[in-house]
Amino acid sequence: MQKSSNAVELLTADHRAIAALFAAFDVLSTSGAPQPDKAAAASAICVALSVHAQIEEEIFYPALRAGAIGAAMIDEVEVEHLLAKDLIAQISGMQPNDALYDARVRVLRESNDQHGAREESALFPRARRSGLDLTTLGAAMAARKLQLLTEYRVLAGDRPRFDAAGDAVGRRALAHRGAPVGAGMAA
Repeated sequence: MQKSSNAVELLTADHRAIAALFAAFDVLSTSGAPQPDKAAAASAICVALSVHAQIEEEIFYPALRAGAIGAAMIDEVEVEHLLAKDLIAQISGMQPNDALYDARVRVLRESNDQHGAREESALFPRARRSGLDLTTLGAAMAARKLQLLTEYRVLAGDRPRFDAAGDAVGRRALAHRGAPVGAGMAA
């Protein structure tokens, strides 16, 4: 995982990495690649977007709200997350040869592109000017991201499945048993 010096840089790097995953899916989709390859690419997109959204929702957005930075905009980007999570749940419950599979991935990409552009052009500049300690915030986000990615790898058989909240099915159940997800398991 790429280390970043602050929260905005970490999130911007995520945006670029996720765009690359969508580009790879597009190549597979248009080249007639084997269905398991498309499924793996879509799964990687779903995991990356889910983890990205979760660190924003758990750490970044609350810090911005506490600093009275862009509350209305944060409301809007959180609604965009809800829409993305719905598509992620739909995609993860499908097979690549199902009707509208590629269309759902394309719509998720378009939504994500708009979401990222909104954050980068309006929300991130406010965060930079806010006086928040973006380095400390970035470190917390990077640690949480690593934890989430580890949890998803623990859950990933062939493909993780996502519920309507955009969470890997079973991750919450594992976490609620009292032990950290992935405890005692090789990563």
